[in-house]
Amino acid sequence: MAGAVRKSFDDPEETRPFVGGKGQVELVELGSTAVGRGTFNPGWKWSEHVKPLAGTDSCQSAHVGYCLSGRMVIRMDDGTETEVGPGDALEIPPGHDAWVIGDEPCVVLDWQGFTDYAKQ
Repeated sequence: MAGAVRKSFDDPEETRPFVGGKGQVELVELGSTAVGRGTFNPGWKWSEHVKPLAGTDSCQSAHVGYCLSGRMVIRMDDGTETEVGPGDALEIPPGHDAWVIGDEPCVVLDWQGFTDYAKQ
C-alpha cells in the first residue's frame, strides 16, 4: 500500500491563468487524480475568459466540487440556471456557461473537471 500523499496549493504542479487576468486554476496531482482550485475574480465569465482557451461554444468539462467562497451562476446549454455559494457541493455536467456575481472572488475546489480546464 502506498503512503499518504500531501500537496499544497501554495506550490501547485501547474497554474493556468484565465484571459484578461480574471483568475486562474491551480492543479495539484495526488497519485492517479488531480485536484484543482479555481479562483474566479469579479467580472469573470467562462464565455469571455475561458472560451478562447477551450475553443468550444460552452464548457465541456464535467465538474464535481465544493465552493469555498464567493458566488457563481451556472447556465446550462438548455437555459436552466443555478447559483452556487460558500458551502455548496456541486456537480455540473458538460455544456454550460458560468459567471461570478458580486464583488468577491469565487473560489472552487474541483476533483473532476479541472484536469483539462482552461487548457489550449
